[in-house]
Amino acid sequence: MKHIVCWIIYNGNLPEQKFIELAEWFDKEARKHHISTKLVKNNELFPSVTDGKAILKSAPHNQELPDFVFFLDKDVLLARHLEKMGIPVYNSAACIEICDNKSLTFQTLADQGIPMPKTLIAPMVFHAHENVEPFYHAAEILGFPLVLKEAYGSFGMQVYLIQTIDELLMKVKELGNRPFLMQEFIASSKGKDIRLNVVGDEVVASMMRVSETDFRANVSNGGRMLKYEPTDTEKEVAIKSAKLVGADFAGVDLLFADDGSPLVCEINSNAHIKNIFDCTGINVATYIVSHILQKWRESKQ
Repeated sequence: MKHIVCWIIYNGNLPEQKFIELAEWFDKEARKHHISTKLVKNNELFPSVTDGKAILKSAPHNQELPDFVFFLDKDVLLARHLEKMGIPVYNSAACIEICDNKSLTFQTLADQGIPMPKTLIAPMVFHAHENVEPFYHAAEILGFPLVLKEAYGSFGMQVYLIQTIDELLMKVKELGNRPFLMQEFIASSKGKDIRLNVVGDEVVASMMRVSETDFRANVSNGGRMLKYEPTDTEKEVAIKSAKLVGADFAGVDLLFADDGSPLVCEINSNAHIKNIFDCTGINVATYIVSHILQKWRESKQ
């Protein structure tokens, strides 16, 4: 029987230990299933179009191509290139693209019965927003304070609580042509959210994050982690949201509306799993590897 080869691709340009550690967790779990694994930095691979065909140039050269890939990065073009070569990628390039762009995430979830904060997607510009008049209207719709989020950002960064129209216009000017969205501020969830890790059709781990010093609850911004048992409704919203963006596994962040019901805040296609392990003792990678291996085997039948 041919041995199974799996690549675990992570960002080679980020030196922080947590990115390498995430890849190592997947590597350890995959090896338990007798899979031949290779940790690969995304910047070691060059998607190439040669003689009109999609191929891969890599360093070192002559690597054995994998049967499938755990893609723990946001390099969408690399993920899509691997798929074009017939290599299954988990999560898919389409899923990574949707989750990496917050505007695209909320647009994808729209009209599907998913509860979300009221959201306005800023117009696209090539240089800067010369006409700021529309933002006065945005402020009327959302009220103050409002939350402004850059479309691309992680760990609660590039998310701002805006208190006044002057502050809003200043931030819009500062962002230049970077895409962003604006949302109503959910006061009932200030400094508090829940992270649900979804794998397939199941929530396998969850925790609450609380911050006394920041409107964002992210642990990287000083938030505390608490064990949390989600309601059936919260699980249902998280699982449905993950499916709508095409995720085989995801970290779904939910806010609390005034009545305590869930609102989708964000979906992470390559969520880090160490914090939730530290909080709950649950290794989410165990569930992910088993689920993907089963899905890949079924696709070969």
